[in-house]
Amino acid sequence: MADLDDLRARWLRTLLAARGDDSCAIAPERYGKALLKRWSEPQRRYHTVDQTAVLDHVDELAEYATDVEAVRLAAWFHDAVYLPDRSTNEERSARLAERALPEAGVPAERTAEVARLVRLTVTHDPAPGDLNGEVLCDADLAILAAPPSAYAAYTAAVREEYHFVPNDAFRAGRADVLRQLLDLPSLFRTPYGREKWEATARYNLSSELEMLSL
Repeated sequence: MADLDDLRARWLRTLLAARGDDSCAIAPERYGKALLKRWSEPQRRYHTVDQTAVLDHVDELAEYATDVEAVRLAAWFHDAVYLPDRSTNEERSARLAERALPEAGVPAERTAEVARLVRLTVTHDPAPGDLNGEVLCDADLAILAAPPSAYAAYTAAVREEYHFVPNDAFRAGRADVLRQLLDLPSLFRTPYGREKWEATARYNLSSELEMLSL
């Protein structure tokens, strides 16, 4: 289970580091509480407060980012709006960041970067040289390289989120996603991700695809 007190403290550290100055009159804790409330919504099974392991992976990859505070904020806001049956979650999450972060004292340039990064999680395909994008996308995909029990829990949670999709349709759609991922030249873009996560992620994806075909 996620430690909510720790998450609130992490949010506060991130926001205070990302703000331009201390002129914001709104209590910064307010935004962290609102995000954690969103991540605790009942329709979520994988995209929950426990998925904030993405924050840990951003920390692992921090040396590769040009603006790690923007990446950390993007990790907080990605999928802040989440409905499993909608295709606009990333866009709506980016717009939420665009509204909330200026209120919280984050400068316009950094706010724009956060929103750009959140939108990038639609494709997980950062352009060459987009170091911030590489860090966020690698952190978000790091679950693919989880140990077997954690990967199994992840796939089960994803299936629960899409409980309204019939089994045959889900298996076909999930298999298509896995094949698209396996067809990529590299799942991860940072040197750390390629070295530490690539082989395990490909093994997990291939094993899941094989099980779906049974």
